[in-house]
Amino acid sequence: MGEASPKGKARDGLARRSSLSRGAMRFAFHKMHGLGNDFVVIDARVRAVAITPARARAIADRHQGIGCDQLILLEPSASADLRMRIFNADGGEVEQCGNALRCVAQLTGAKTIETAGGTIDADSQAGRATIDMGEPRFGWEQIPLGYAMDTSSLPVAWDGLEQGSAVNVGNPHVIFFVDDLDAVDLETLGPVIEHDAVFPDRVNVNVAEVAGPAALRLRVWERGAGLTRACGTGACATAVAAIRRGLVRSPVTVSLPGGDLVISWAPDKSIRMTGPAAHVFTGEAELEAFG
Repeated sequence: MGEASPKGKARDGLARRSSLSRGAMRFAFHKMHGLGNDFVVIDARVRAVAITPARARAIADRHQGIGCDQLILLEPSASADLRMRIFNADGGEVEQCGNALRCVAQLTGAKTIETAGGTIDADSQAGRATIDMGEPRFGWEQIPLGYAMDTSSLPVAWDGLEQGSAVNVGNPHVIFFVDDLDAVDLETLGPVIEHDAVFPDRVNVNVAEVAGPAALRLRVWERGAGLTRACGTGACATAVAAIRRGLVRSPVTVSLPGGDLVISWAPDKSIRMTGPAAHVFTGEAELEAFG
């Protein structure tokens, strides 16, 4: 019997791959972003999709996966319209993500969204959404910090970043106000501060510059994701810290590399965040391809 031709071998290989694809579990996903902070959103409310930290990390990989800052998994909720789980690019699951909340509200129309950081109220409009982020928390044990200290002016410093404020808005943030935002080497200092022992659950690092009586410029090193074009919870935490210090008045326009968010807050009230959410495309992939 003669050897199969190269063309025949190619057809056989394609048939084998097609057969494997038919037997593999496929999942649909949405690629979305809020001010360039991008997400892979998987709706698993009807059909469960098993996501592990390793699988989330593989999906988030920008070279060999789909690519995103965070993977968002939507599941059924007994207390809200849906449950939203958030996996950072390093595979770690975190409590909250403001930009993802806007995207999920825009995608699903959900009015209440359960997260590990609490249940959130949402109102979606054309291309935008307003999220009620709840009340900020300031207690050292609520951030949490490694030991008791004044969270409005932390008695610790890192290479010129000092007198930081710590705020929990569903996840932990530390905020530093500086005269020249562009002079701060956040790519170097961010991971050092994120992993400092004073923050036992790690921390999101925000560096801000006052740009006007109701305006801030902000850059964020996001816990588990690194430098990001936008961070919704970071904008909320930074606006709250600036209002508490009397640096700005509410509502505050917070300008990030990816664009602007508007944050409203008054003491003993909820934080309200308004900003854009964009749907980029919808796709399908095989779950087994990611481990």
